[in-house]
Amino acid sequence: MTKGPIGIFDSGYGGLTILKEIEALMPQYDFLYLGDNARAPYGTRSFETVYQYTLECVKWFFDQGCSLVVLACNTASAKALRNIQQHDLPLIAKDKRVLGVIRPTTEIIGTITKSKSIGVMATSGTVASDSYRIEIQKFNPDYNVFQQACPLLVPLIENNEHDTPGADYFVKKYIDALMNQSPEIDTVLLGCTHYPLLEKKIRQYLPEQINIVSQGPIVAKSLQSYLSRHPEIEEKCLKNSHIQFYTTDSADDFNLKASVFYGKEVNAVHVSL
Repeated sequence: MTKGPIGIFDSGYGGLTILKEIEALMPQYDFLYLGDNARAPYGTRSFETVYQYTLECVKWFFDQGCSLVVLACNTASAKALRNIQQHDLPLIAKDKRVLGVIRPTTEIIGTITKSKSIGVMATSGTVASDSYRIEIQKFNPDYNVFQQACPLLVPLIENNEHDTPGADYFVKKYIDALMNQSPEIDTVLLGCTHYPLLEKKIRQYLPEQINIVSQGPIVAKSLQSYLSRHPEIEEKCLKNSHIQFYTTDSADDFNLKASVFYGKEVNAVHVSL
């Protein structure tokens, strides 16, 4: 049996906040991270384009020996995951699995809210997909989901402007727009893997009693549970505590920015798809 690392995919850097939490919970596993920085951001692209890009990257992971790939990107999870799971895997890799970050979050958010009114802050693409409302209401049909697109937050973070007064302006603007949709919102989900870097500012502009839900710890626990329930996949995962980083753009640029998301230095390699 061929064993390989667990693949962690994102359109850029945000997935590193997911990898950071997964690594902390499951340090014995090998991981392969790919950021498709050359074609980022995905959030403003069409469904078809995101699907095509994501599928190309998933196939690349399979070529590297990965039996399990996590789309640590909300836009890819929203716009590409279902097609890949239902249509592509049966044709190209019946024995491999691709997971996303939306479902694990929506499975448990019902245990957090008391008012049954949930706010979602996300990219324009994720909001347009309506994936969070659809998935939350699958588990909790009577819940209300209010969404706010925050198109300028990712560029602010990726340009290292998230600790500036300019970031405060836009964080407050988006939070006010979200909260004005309903006074009943008691839980706000950060539906973009970049947004944990702004969590302190978001907390500052939200009423104290409102819960903030960040995806990293939830996705990590969900992955751990998945592997325990699927030994046929788990046994194909290498366990040497080794992590490799790849980017479709400049490795030097990736290394400079990645540490902001990952919390420590990385040494990425450029790859052409």
